[in-house]
Amino acid sequence: MTARRTPFLIAAAAAGALALSACGGGTLGGGEEEAGSGGPIKIGLLVPQSGVYKSLGDDMKAGFEVYLEEHDNQLGGVEVEVILADEGETADSGKAAADKLVKQDEVDVVTGVVSSAVMNGVVDLFETSKIPLVGSNASPTTLTDATYIWRTSYVNDQPGEALGAYVAEQVDGSVYFLAADYQAGLDEVTGFKRSFDAAGGETADEVYTPFPGTTNFQPFLSNAKSSGAEALFSFYAGGAAVEFVKQYDQFGLLGEIDHYSAGFLTEGGVLDAQGESALGTFTAMNYNFDLDNELNASFVEAYEAKTGLKPTTYAMASYDAAHVLDLAIEAAGGEDADSESINAAIGEIEEVESPRGTWTWSEIGTPVQTWYLREVQEVDGGLANVVIQELGEL
Repeated sequence: MTARRTPFLIAAAAAGALALSACGGGTLGGGEEEAGSGGPIKIGLLVPQSGVYKSLGDDMKAGFEVYLEEHDNQLGGVEVEVILADEGETADSGKAAADKLVKQDEVDVVTGVVSSAVMNGVVDLFETSKIPLVGSNASPTTLTDATYIWRTSYVNDQPGEALGAYVAEQVDGSVYFLAADYQAGLDEVTGFKRSFDAAGGETADEVYTPFPGTTNFQPFLSNAKSSGAEALFSFYAGGAAVEFVKQYDQFGLLGEIDHYSAGFLTEGGVLDAQGESALGTFTAMNYNFDLDNELNASFVEAYEAKTGLKPTTYAMASYDAAHVLDLAIEAAGGEDADSESINAAIGEIEEVESPRGTWTWSEIGTPVQTWYLREVQEVDGGLANVVIQELGEL
C-alpha cells in the first residue's frame, strides 16, 4: 500500500443514496447545492458517446447504471447528480470533456475514460484540482504515482503479461507482434514480451499500425504470413478489432497462424460483428460473463435485462467503479462528503467484492486480480468467449 492509503476492510456494498441524472451530454435533475452541504454529489461519467470506441462507452455507461438501479438509485446515503460527457476518440476531445466536467460542471468525482491518451492528458487536471477520478478502463503503465486517480480495470500491460508465458510454452516457433501504434498497444506488447521472453519465447517481428487511421491491414498481415511465425499476438479494440479479425481470416491467416490477443479484441459487440472469423482466437481477460460466483450471476441477469446483452469487462469495471464510490461516499460521511474526503475513503477500501471475484488495491491504485485464458467458440448457435483456464494473478 502507498502512503496515500490507510487500509481497512470494506467488503460487500452497503446501500446508499443516488439519483441518476445523466443523458446526452447534459445534466438532468439535481440541485445547486454543493457537496458537503447537504446537496447532491456531482459525478461526471466520462465515456465515448461517439467515435471508434462508442461501443465501449455504451457498455461502461450501462454497467454504471445497473449498479445504481440495483441500489434504488442510491449511493452512500446521498443524492448524486450524474453528468454524462462524451470522451470522443482523441486526447483533445477527452481532455476538453474532462475540463468541462471539472471547471464548468464542478463535479466532485469523475469515472470512466476509455483511452490511455485521454488518461495521460488529464492527469494534471485531476491532481491539481484534487478531484478523484475512478477510471474504469484506460490505465497506462506510466501512471504510477497519482494521488487522485484510481482504476477499477487493470494496468494496460497486464493482459499481455498474463498471456506471454503461456504462449511461449504452447508455441513451437516464433511469434509475430502486430498492434495499434498508441500507448495501449505499446503497453500490451511490452507486457506480453516481459513474460514471453522470460519463458524463452522467440520473436519473429514487432510491427505497429498507425492509429486510428488504419483500416486496411492487408500489407501488415501479408508480412506476418510470410514471416514464418507460428503464432501472432495482436492488440486492437472497438471498430479496429472488427476489421482486423475479419481481414485476418480474409487474407488466409485463420487456421494457419494461431492468434492470441488481449481480451479487448473479441470483447462485447465486436464479436458479433467479427462472426466466424473470430473462431479459435485466444485472449486473456480479467472477466468473463460465465464466471461462477453469486454476484456475477446477479450482475449478468440485471445487465441482460437492461441491455439484452452479456456484460463485458468494460461494463463490469464500471459497475465496480459505482461500487467503490458507494463505499467511499458512505465512509466519507454521506452528505458531509466532499472530493478530498471521498478520495481518502477510496484509499481505505482494501477489498472489493466484484462479479470478477474479490480484488484488492495495488500500490498504484489498480486491482490485484485473477486473469483468464479464453477461446472464441460456438455456444448454443452463437459465438462466445469461453474460459479455458486461469492464467494467474497480477
